[in-house]
Amino acid sequence: MTGRRTGLPLLVSGLLLTLVAAGCGVRPSTVITGRPPISGPAQGAWLYLLARGELVLVLRPAKTAPPPAAALSLLAAGPVANERAQGFTTDVPVDLDPVTVTAAAGRTGDLTVRAEIAVQALSAQAVDQIICTTVAAAEQVSAANSATTVTIVGSDGARGPRACPIG
Repeated sequence: MTGRRTGLPLLVSGLLLTLVAAGCGVRPSTVITGRPPISGPAQGAWLYLLARGELVLVLRPAKTAPPPAAALSLLAAGPVANERAQGFTTDVPVDLDPVTVTAAAGRTGDLTVRAEIAVQALSAQAVDQIICTTVAAAEQVSAANSATTVTIVGSDGARGPRACPIG
């Protein structure tokens, strides 16, 4: 019978603690809204921009999905006005464009981005933006999958091959 005598006080104290914690001063707040979700087929250019230094996939409206080289041209042009207003930035230099994207020689499914810039000087964020945008654009036109790696070749050598770090 001692089990019942100690169990009941524990149960009562547990219920009392729950009731006290429930009213611990958490105040109600208004609804915090975000951007509306993408609905329907996600057509347009999939670009990876930066928000507070983190890679973020942004869908830029377009009638068709652009090939990887065209998506990289859009990326090099930087965020448009409404993207800048939402806090998006880029580390990709404007002189990345013109660029070509080809299947890597000898490595099935991998891509090579060729540009006339020094790629060794690119920041880690710029490299990630280029790689992720290339893979996303290639996926849209069924020329790649999330495991595809990208090598960036420039006037001073190459970087990669690397996969998109958030794929």
